[in-house]
Amino acid sequence: MFKDILIKKMLKRQGLSDEQINQLLEIVNKNPDLFKKIAEETQGRIKNGEGQTEASLAVMKKYEAELKALRQ
Repeated sequence: MFKDILIKKMLKRQGLSDEQINQLLEIVNKNPDLFKKIAEETQGRIKNGEGQTEASLAVMKKYEAELKALRQ
């Protein structure tokens, strides 16, 4: 609960609307382990010298099917 409040405030500062924030939190809360895995893999790629954007895109593409399933 407290974590969600902090995330909402952070995303609000990034310019996301309340609707976008709620949609994002709903998706993350459906499968938090997937998002933890995505974050860990992205950080690992960045530590190995890959750029943040490239690392993020590569990892998101790897989990594209799972992410699409969460949006439905």
